Amino acid sequence: QVQLVESGGGLVQPGGSLRLSCAASGTIFNINTMGWFRQAPGKERELVAGITSGGTTGYVDSVKGRFTISRDNTKNTVYLQMNSLKPEDAAVYYCAAKYYSTIYGRYDYWGQGTQVTVSS
Repeated sequence: QVQLVESGGGLVQPGGSLRLSCAASGTIFNINTMGWFRQAPGKERELVAGITSGGTTGYVDSVKGRFTISRDNTKNTVYLQMNSLKPEDAAVYYCAAKYYSTIYGRYDYWGQGTQVTVSS
């Protein structure tokens, strides 16, 4: 089993920044790809960004140029740096992990989520 614990969410004004962290533990030696998803009220969950063990990244169009995903394999942690936040970025953000080296598609493990609120 793999456990994922997110942190770093909170309230930020439009134009502000937040950095989310996701610490992985458990049987993680076969985990390849890590991702961040989000779900706003009344909307479907969407993939925001993903990163493979080789460093390949992918982003949803709405966050390109504003969000950056990275990982520190020595700490088993993945990050999501979010800049120039907009009200439409507000959502619960979930960390996810999978065994395959593809950013898209089904993920095997999920965190509990962290709330991001963007409001003045």
